Amino acid sequence: MDYKNIKTLGELKASKYKSISVKDELRKNLIKQLKTKAEGFEGILGYNDTVIPELQTAILSRHNILLLGLRGQAKTRIARLMVNLLDEYIPYVEGSEIFDDPLHPISWYAKQQILIHGDNTAIGWQHRSERYTEKLATPDVTVADLIGDVDPIKAANLKLTYNDERVIHFGLIPRAHRSIFVINELPDLQARIQVALFNMLQEKDIQIRGFKLRLPLDIQFVFTANPEDYTNRGSIVTPLKDRIESQILTHYPKTLQISGEITAQEAKLSPEQRKNIHVDTLVKDLIEQVAFEARNSEFIDQKSGVSARLTISAFENLMSTAERRMLIKGEKNTEVRLSDLSGIIPAITGKIELVYEGELEGASKVAHTLIGKAIKKLYPRYLPDPGKAIKQKAANPYLRVIEWFTEGNTLDISDDMSSAQYKKELLKVDGLEELISNFHPKATENQHYLLMELALHGLAEYSQLSKTYLNNGYGFSDMFDSLFNINSESED
Repeated sequence: MDYKNIKTLGELKASKYKSISVKDELRKNLIKQLKTKAEGFEGILGYNDTVIPELQTAILSRHNILLLGLRGQAKTRIARLMVNLLDEYIPYVEGSEIFDDPLHPISWYAKQQILIHGDNTAIGWQHRSERYTEKLATPDVTVADLIGDVDPIKAANLKLTYNDERVIHFGLIPRAHRSIFVINELPDLQARIQVALFNMLQEKDIQIRGFKLRLPLDIQFVFTANPEDYTNRGSIVTPLKDRIESQILTHYPKTLQISGEITAQEAKLSPEQRKNIHVDTLVKDLIEQVAFEARNSEFIDQKSGVSARLTISAFENLMSTAERRMLIKGEKNTEVRLSDLSGIIPAITGKIELVYEGELEGASKVAHTLIGKAIKKLYPRYLPDPGKAIKQKAANPYLRVIEWFTEGNTLDISDDMSSAQYKKELLKVDGLEELISNFHPKATENQHYLLMELALHGLAEYSQLSKTYLNNGYGFSDMFDSLFNINSESED
């Protein structure tokens, strides 16, 4: 039945419409979703076996929910997607500030409208997209912001005393009646504000400047918190924590594949970038591995976390680095190279919180270290471990490449080289092309050169070559010559 055509309370009653609480509404629609195996929480990846089942259980239990996890773990996005479990439209008393249920009014205004007009009371319909309110908790949030305050101008205009509930200007929470209300970073709320919030949850009344009003609000509360905030910057007062029935722990992607799917889904690329710039799976995996290395790095504050936004921003920067070169060189298309990884440094340094040792190293150096560790981690997927290969002596597949550098040759690969110049430079290294041909005979031409570049980076990470960081790329040279140069410079 199309309820939206109903315009009065009498028509609503005649339609046999039954109103239910917002928690029951979420439960009802989730049951339908589970029975039909319909897709729920679209775009949330990596949580199918962990967070989503726990969230569904909490909704079925009609619980208020606390999503606890480090930054960049999709906590707010999950809360926003809960709106899809609401009915498309619900009726309300037209003109009501808090969108009163016509069948169960709670405000003075709605009760008066029904008292005066009876079944002719005007009815409006609220779409589910309007039934979501979100507030970032900060230390300056007040009771007036969340709950409300006495409005002296309203009292003067209506000639009312402060004993009359009509003088109250409702805050965000009463206006979220019959809706989902989200408070992000809950521990940042002052304790007295949390107590006021608890009182509303527990006692169903609001207290403003000594004025007490019974207001049985119908709200699905969702709170988010970062464990760092939870323990260091603030805490959740015990009575409020006890009233939040389900606490759900979120987490970072557990595999490179899921991490890559999140990046691919979230990265904002232009149609021209998608069409004209090709990026190999090898490079995509390296970007994701950088985040995994950062989450285990002794230089980075693990309590703060490493957001999934790191890989998203890094991938966007990587594509833009390649696009910039393509535009400058007047090329119609290009391939992402490992030298382009120098372009993701700003994305990394802006997304990590360093501990003291990391600050001593410097953010840029830590970023380069993370990239190096990522290369070393994934390198054995594509080429033999140089550490083991060197023990094979004559059978060492890297011998000719290392000897070329030992003879005093050096190689600089920058991200602004044209495709022709890039390939020409790599072909200078004796034995490098044959190395890739032996281990990857079916590689495409572009993959061939990418793997040639990977071999140089891998040898450097396994201490067989020296790698220096240029402003726009990388330089490679003999390991021992570099050591001697460092010693002579220090003596000077």
